[in-house]
Amino acid sequence: MTAPEPTILATSGGHRPGTRTRLLFDALVHQAVDLSGVHGRRPRVLYVGTATGDAEHVTARVAESARVAGYDLTPLQLFPMPNVEDVEGTVLNHDVVWVMGGSVANLLAVWRVHELDAVMRRAWQAGVVLAGVSAGSLCWYEGGATDSFGPELRPVTNGLGFLPYGNGVHYDSDPGRRPLIHRLVADGTIPTAHCTDDGVGLVYRGTQLVETVAELPGRAAYVVRREGDRAVEERMEPRALYAK
Repeated sequence: MTAPEPTILATSGGHRPGTRTRLLFDALVHQAVDLSGVHGRRPRVLYVGTATGDAEHVTARVAESARVAGYDLTPLQLFPMPNVEDVEGTVLNHDVVWVMGGSVANLLAVWRVHELDAVMRRAWQAGVVLAGVSAGSLCWYEGGATDSFGPELRPVTNGLGFLPYGNGVHYDSDPGRRPLIHRLVADGTIPTAHCTDDGVGLVYRGTQLVETVAELPGRAAYVVRREGDRAVEERMEPRALYAK
């Protein structure tokens, strides 16, 4: 079972603290699974933690979240080497790819060394839902704002470009991101940018933004366009999701 057309869910959320576990999947992860159209069996989710350096404690918490959710989860690790023999076959055998946040600059470099960028494109075209949070959102776009290089936010412009836009994550919680995105759009460093407050996701069919969704109340998505030599921002009200 795959999505009917290439599908991406780019988010600034997807996780929440648990009670019996450290972490639970929130509504945005469940939305990614729903977008895949899987039914009649346990969903297969591929977890990619490259942006965290494949940190084992993060992988363990995500695996526990998947157990609670009733999903079959496979970690795809690239440190110190790929943990599966057939990387492309493994990716294509899943309903959803969920990419964790962290360093998008490191993620892009490591994926390209292992040619995972090309594998992800083929999986996207085959209907595997590509999704993720923060760096796992930004990677699918042309570029955006990142703290990969240090505490001071800087532009990243070598994203995978599956989506021909800029991307702004954590738009409400990190005060430096909105002004930097506006500057990057205004001076043409990145194209029109699609941005998310924490807890918000952007759904794309092909390269078309078709819906905005949120797991937290009062949050929004935004489109930042260039008009002349300035950036103009439009707020979009998302559809509310509910945790399962």
